[in-house]
Amino acid sequence: MDRDPLHVPVMVAEVLELLAPVPAGVVLDATVGTGGHAAAILAGHRHLAVLGIDRDPEAVAVAAARLAPFGPRAALERARFADLQAVVGEARAAGPGRWPATGEAAGPDPLTGALFDLGVSTLQLERAERGFSYRLEGPLDMRMDPTSGRSAAAVVNEAPEEALVSWLQASGEGRLARRIARAIVAARPIATTGQLAQVVSAAVPPPARRRGHPAARTFQAIRIAVNGEADELAVGLPAALGLLAPGGRCLAIAYHSGEGRLVKAVFSRAVTEGCVCPPGQPCRCGRQRSFRWVFRGSRGPGAAEVSDNPRASSARLWAVERLGDDHPRGQ
Repeated sequence: MDRDPLHVPVMVAEVLELLAPVPAGVVLDATVGTGGHAAAILAGHRHLAVLGIDRDPEAVAVAAARLAPFGPRAALERARFADLQAVVGEARAAGPGRWPATGEAAGPDPLTGALFDLGVSTLQLERAERGFSYRLEGPLDMRMDPTSGRSAAAVVNEAPEEALVSWLQASGEGRLARRIARAIVAARPIATTGQLAQVVSAAVPPPARRRGHPAARTFQAIRIAVNGEADELAVGLPAALGLLAPGGRCLAIAYHSGEGRLVKAVFSRAVTEGCVCPPGQPCRCGRQRSFRWVFRGSRGPGAAEVSDNPRASSARLWAVERLGDDHPRGQ
């Protein structure tokens, strides 16, 4: 491998600050990638261990080497979001070797944190053969797990035009979605990332081009469809919330509006649980809240981080906390 495979993690300082108050236990890094956030958590918080999960076998291998110095405080599993609840349960039941340990608990450590850093990693983007990048010529693949599922080539060449339009609109192409979808269908078969990028670029008239590459949102839309990212997240995020111990926090970093809407919706449902009473007031409708917002809305990276890592510019971070039994649930 002729490139540094280590992905630069986004908003590390914010993640460490938000996890500092959680009780001693295990943090589920549900998108461990090459281990950037996990290594920072383990180095910065001695009271925490990390269970890292990822679909990408190459990423898991890189993360394993990166986290090896932390010994039993780090463990890794290869899995999808949809299997998160089962994988966590099996790892905890298996004990040492699969369930990481802080050394502070007599039995298995509780799950006191969860982190979802969504999107695509540098490891995937900068490997032409993985087919994620519109800037690098390679086969149309885009699978997070290259050993299973339909590739981007199959999706691009076989999906109905209406499906392409729907995916493109969800990724923000708006009125251009139909034009781009028709161009893709007319150009079939499309075999490489370069061919797809050229087709999309030719379909977008110069006056309608935004900052950045005209094919960026199309590649994003196809990648999301290939990996079923929305469906996976809709299962995995609530599962992580359900596994958290009292005082535990769940953090999610999203990079586009579709991800952000889904994160906000899942977290909002967890916080309100159907309660319609005014925030900060005792609950009078009979619903007992189990989560609270750590802060209102979302946060983005600082200007210095964006300057150092432009890919961080679109990141938005949300955080919720599971309430303890002694917390006034109606507030």
